[in-house]
Formats: sequence, C-alpha cells, structure tokens
Amino acid sequence: MATGTEPSPPAGTGTGVHDASRAAIAPRHLRTDRWWLAPAVTAAGLLAFIAYSTWRAFANADYYHAPYVSPFYSPCLADNCAPMRHGPNAEIFGSWWGLSPALLILIFPLGFRLTCYYYRKAYYRGFWASPPACAVAEPHKKYSGETRFPLILQNVHRYFFYFAVLVAGVLTYDTVLSFRDEHYRWGHMGLGSLVFLVNIALIWTYTLSCHSCRHIIGGRLRHFSKHPVRYRLWGWVGKLNERHMLLAWASLISVALADFYVYLLATGAFDDPRFF
Repeated sequence: MATGTEPSPPAGTGTGVHDASRAAIAPRHLRTDRWWLAPAVTAAGLLAFIAYSTWRAFANADYYHAPYVSPFYSPCLADNCAPMRHGPNAEIFGSWWGLSPALLILIFPLGFRLTCYYYRKAYYRGFWASPPACAVAEPHKKYSGETRFPLILQNVHRYFFYFAVLVAGVLTYDTVLSFRDEHYRWGHMGLGSLVFLVNIALIWTYTLSCHSCRHIIGGRLRHFSKHPVRYRLWGWVGKLNERHMLLAWASLISVALADFYVYLLATGAFDDPRFF
C-alpha cells in the first residue's frame, strides 16, 4: 500500500507498474536469485528448434529411408514427394507445387504448439519479457492481454487440436510401418522403430494433455456423477495435464531427433541397426 513516503519511481518511468496509482517502489524487483536464467534457457531452446526445423523443412531432401519417413514430412501431400511404398503419400497437390512438401503439413503441428497454453507462457517470457519472470515487472507500458489482434488469434488453439490429432494418427501409422525392413518385409524391428515408438508416445501424451482436450472430455458437464466414463477420462487427462510442460519439451525434442535420425540414414551416415 502506498503511504506517500515511499521513494519515487525510477527516472523516465511513469507507466505500467510504475504508474502514479501504483505503489512507488524504486527497485525494479526484489528477487535475488537468477530469475533470468529460466527465460533465457527457454528462448535458447526454442530458437534452436526453430533454426533446425526451418532448415529441415526447406531442405526438401533426405527425409525418407525405407521404411522410415521423417515426421516433418508426413503425410506427404505433394506430387514431388519421395516414393514411399504403402507410405503416407497423398498427392493432393499436383506438380504445380514446387516447394518442400513439409511446408504443407508443418503448419498444423506448429500451429498447435504455437497457440498452446504452455508455449505461450514460454515465448511470452523468453522473447517478449511479458513478464520476464514471477515478481519481475515487465518493461511494456501497457497490457491488453489476448483481446486484440494478433494475439486474439490464439483462440484458434482449440481448432488446431483436431488437426494435431489427425497428424498424430498419421505418425502412428508411420510407426507401425517402421516394423518392416528396408525391403518392406514385416516382422522386423530396428533402432529406428524404437525411436519412432518413443516419439509417437510422447506426441500422443503431449496432445492428450492439452487443455483443449481436457475441456472436450470434461467441459460443460453439470454433474460428473451422471457421466462416470467421461469423468474417469477427464481425470486421466488431468494427470497428463499436470505434466504438460514436461511433455511439451520432451515431444519437441523427440520429433526433432526422429527427423534427424531419418536424415542420418538417408545421407548414408550409418545403417539402421536391426534387433530382429
């Protein structure tokens, strides 16, 4: 509470948390720990993924090595896709599409993550310093939340969820196809099969831990007692939701590693080790 005896705000300020109607506290914050470390690491991690995924998306090469297809390029919807036997090929876009086919599909999983509640917190703090950390004033003069353009578009997250489920379904199909050898014979398992299994497990748990999924399952119910099945499912999704941040990062790393593994195989860096 301001008493009129507090020190004046720092020179050059007078808006936001330093407005005349707010408590006049001279220090910008009272934290003594390394509060800047978490947003800095977050920004570095997101920048690394952005750089890697941009390179791979525009590369338009080395994304298929039988029987594995990079998750960045699946499903492959263009005429210029690499031939994949029984793979996720759907030549919806004809020969007129000359760019990388990854650009046709990555917009959906990336759009889902970009509007995700956790990722919003991550890049709001890491890139925009809004706010940079708990109990640290943000440098912006005013705050309008997500009520104005372009941040109001964050509300499309619930619709990107449905596309994310479809993409996860296709990647599940890719994982099943990974249990073949390079000659497309079934009943085999390589290191790539294990990589794909871990990746799809993390993608599904991240997708199902989404707040939109939790609302779809248990939202708008007046009495849980009348919907015991949905209530149990809502509880399971709630348990996953508690680890949404961990699953967000784990799945982000795993999808990049799965793509990089296919890239190494396609470029001949090494042969896929076979377990059986």
